[in-house]
Amino acid sequence: MTNKVAIVTGASQGIGEALVPAYRKLGYSVVAVSRSIGSSDDPEVLAIRADLSVPGEGARVVKEALARFGRVDALVNNAGVFLAKPFTEYTDEDFADVTGTNLIGFFDITRSAVAAMQDNGGHVVSVSTTLVDHALSTVPSALASLTKGGLNAVTKSLAIEYATRNIRFNTVALGIIHTPMHAPETHETMAALHPVGRMGEISEVVDAITFLEQAGFVTGEILHVDGGQSAGH
Repeated sequence: MTNKVAIVTGASQGIGEALVPAYRKLGYSVVAVSRSIGSSDDPEVLAIRADLSVPGEGARVVKEALARFGRVDALVNNAGVFLAKPFTEYTDEDFADVTGTNLIGFFDITRSAVAAMQDNGGHVVSVSTTLVDHALSTVPSALASLTKGGLNAVTKSLAIEYATRNIRFNTVALGIIHTPMHAPETHETMAALHPVGRMGEISEVVDAITFLEQAGFVTGEILHVDGGQSAGH
């Protein structure tokens, strides 16, 4: 196979779902991963059901990608769990749920994907939150900062570790994006959290990720797609 191959996690809805055709437009074959994803009619899209919070599932996804397409060139770590609660109200189950997807899910699949990229080079993009840099009193989200802050940090660490081996690592740190997970009655309040006065659109996140995919001189970058939120308010 001569096509480059991208793995997209959390691909059954929202940003992940929109990334699949975006990468196909760039000429990539795509491995679309989600706990509940259906099959695709496109022979260049391999849909894999996997719970990435389970150790070994990420490695299985990469193994199946290699078996089908023979290579891995890009990984988008889009799957994530966000749970906003006052800190003392988080339960052990909440902690396990958030860290399972946000940290185990990142570690397992990224380790295997990077191993597969050693010969041809590649690119890993992770999805984080601007709350890591700009906490809001109205959005108590310690577990998001704990886990996504780790992704920001490891992006820079891995970018340096693999800088001479043609494997790049970048992250998009998002504001609140207009997806079905946000009830319409909350949109006005959420829009006001951003200096530009609106929520972000899925297409704007896709544009940022596909820019990073094609920006060969950019690595170790935390790109804020947040309507100015991280700059101030």
